[in-house]
Amino acid sequence: MKRILTIAMMAVISLYAIAQKNPVDILIDLEFADTLEANTMDTLKLTPDTKQQTSVVEGTEKTTSPDTTKIRFGKRNIVIVEKDGTTSIEIPELKESGENIEIREKSKPKKFKGHWAAVEWGFNGYMDANHSINMKDDLRYLELKQGRSWNFNINFLQYSLGFNTDKAGLVTGLGFEFNNYHFRNPITLTAGTPVTGADSTYILDPNKNVVKSKFSTTHLTVPLLFEFQIPTGHSKHRIFFSTGVIGGVKIGSSTKVQYEGTKKGKDKTRNDFNLSQFRYGLTARIGYGGFRVFANYYPTPLFEEGKGPELYPFTVGLILLKL
Repeated sequence: MKRILTIAMMAVISLYAIAQKNPVDILIDLEFADTLEANTMDTLKLTPDTKQQTSVVEGTEKTTSPDTTKIRFGKRNIVIVEKDGTTSIEIPELKESGENIEIREKSKPKKFKGHWAAVEWGFNGYMDANHSINMKDDLRYLELKQGRSWNFNINFLQYSLGFNTDKAGLVTGLGFEFNNYHFRNPITLTAGTPVTGADSTYILDPNKNVVKSKFSTTHLTVPLLFEFQIPTGHSKHRIFFSTGVIGGVKIGSSTKVQYEGTKKGKDKTRNDFNLSQFRYGLTARIGYGGFRVFANYYPTPLFEEGKGPELYPFTVGLILLKL
């Protein structure tokens, strides 16, 4: 019975294959019907362990065992089972990968993603020509309250370019850098003068007791960083280290003085204060997981050459929030 069903099934499949042929091809087949050609697809193999016989004819595979016959047509399986004198035909539903067929999708390579886009906070200051943070002699009036001189950065745009790997590459983008320098002495900076210096007006006025005096700058920043990353046991966190340069364009600067006494109030002045319009800095960044730190140093003087004191800004801080 099983053989009859198998022969019938093979006949149906053969008729289906013939129906797909062009009429001209059918005539050619009839004309050369007396010619027998070997087909490399016609194979017969016997597996001693399972005692199953498998044959493949024109893309159709048939596997036979003492109780079960499996016919595979394309990705569809047909199973003929003979048991206890009865014969049943089963056509299992086609699974996503197909029975006995494993479909593997080529995994996409991981993209390199650097560390620039973030919110940063830290302390800023400046050094004199001798790279000392202690202001001496004629620069003593510019001493800072270092604990209140803060830096705040918003790096809002990032683009990463990997070196055919997800562990190293170049990083660039855009950001805003805000610097606040709190003066220790009750002075401010002169505005609108050929050379920027100390304004001691508040020292000479007994009615104004200065409680806070600061100088603020704002720059648009563009980095170019080289970064490499070291994988760890945690799939999401890597140790990263990046270094490079940061270009800056000045977009604003101001001074603010808050005073008390017989006269109480605030004086705020917006001016360019002869600041360098363009600058570049060196940066280094390192981190792992939620702990990330950075340091910036600007070899470009804070003020234009000959138009203000020779000072070189720096910043050290934390990368608080990755954007």
